[in-house]
Amino acid sequence: MVRTDGSQQTESSPTRIGVAVDIPEPWGGLLTRRRAEAGDPQAAYVPAHLTLLGPTEIAPEYLPAVEAHLEKVAADHPPYTLHLRGTGTFRPITEVVFVAVAAGISECELLAEAINAAPGLRRETRFPYHPHVTVAHDVDPTALDRVYEDLAGFEARIEVAGFTLFSHSGEARWQPRRDYLLGG
Repeated sequence: MVRTDGSQQTESSPTRIGVAVDIPEPWGGLLTRRRAEAGDPQAAYVPAHLTLLGPTEIAPEYLPAVEAHLEKVAADHPPYTLHLRGTGTFRPITEVVFVAVAAGISECELLAEAINAAPGLRRETRFPYHPHVTVAHDVDPTALDRVYEDLAGFEARIEVAGFTLFSHSGEARWQPRRDYLLGG
């Protein structure tokens, strides 16, 4: 099988997927730029988003079942308002600064839990799920402090109408594979 990037994939090679809510403009570009300015190299590959399922490798034969599961999850959950406000950090556990979720937390948690029940997903996590939008990760501590302070007054209300399944070949940006509309 040939991937969209031209590289070869055997039937037994795992596929890396993730599920996220994109942060729309004008906020998405602003948060991605701020991540790049902090020196975070992931800004070039990962646009601003709220993760529902982090990077997960699955066997390719499970992908159709995962897509069908995501369709059902989306149909079973209504659209909601995501209110992003201020900054937070996971320091000293991990060197991460994020934009905090002020409202829409339970909706994100319910979606993440339902998504993680898809067939073929075997994902070990080090920490409990905590919805957020990463704006700096594993960069110089001074840069982390600066992003934390600079975005402390950040605020956005986003109407979440769906989520996106992404795939990744190991190179370049995550590629959107399919969008799922909430409420069917």
